[in-house]
Amino acid sequence: MKVLLSAILFFTLGIQATEASSSFIIVNKETNQLAYFKEGEVVEIFTVATGATNDLTPTGKHKIVVKAVDPYYRKKNIPGGSPNNPLGSRWMGIDALDTDGRIYGIHGTNRPDSIGKSVSAGCIRMKNEEIEKLYSNIPIGTTVYITSSEEDFATIAKKLNAL
Repeated sequence: MKVLLSAILFFTLGIQATEASSSFIIVNKETNQLAYFKEGEVVEIFTVATGATNDLTPTGKHKIVVKAVDPYYRKKNIPGGSPNNPLGSRWMGIDALDTDGRIYGIHGTNRPDSIGKSVSAGCIRMKNEEIEKLYSNIPIGTTVYITSSEEDFATIAKKLNAL
C-alpha cells in the first residue's frame, strides 16, 4: 500500500511540475503589464498595478508558492470576500525575498482604478475578473519573472531563456 501511495504521489507531483514548467509569467514594472505564457507563447497580456516605488516590487525570478480564493487580509483583519479587502478575490503568493508567498503576490483588488499605476506596497494588483481567469490557469510552481524594461515581452522572454 505504501509503495502504491508513493507511486501515486510521485506521478501526481511530476504532472504538476510539468504543468508549471510549461507556463510562466513576466511582470514588467516599466509598463505595468503582466504577460502570461504557455508553451512558449504569449496567451494574454494584462494591465496591472505595481509598487509605488521601483524597489517595492522585487525584481528577479520567483515561483508561485501559495494560492488562495477570497484571501484573508491579515494586516487589517479583513475577511476574504469582504468588499473592503484590498486583496480582491484571488491571491497567488510568490517566494520573493524569502517571504514564503505570504507578503508578495499577484492578487485582485477592491480598487480597480489603481490598475495601470505604480501605487502598491509591492504586490502586483489585477482586476478581480482578470486574476480569476489567470488563477485558474496557473499551477503552484509557476515561474514569475519581474523586471523593469522598455523591451517587449518576447524579447524579455528570449533574454531569460524562457522561450
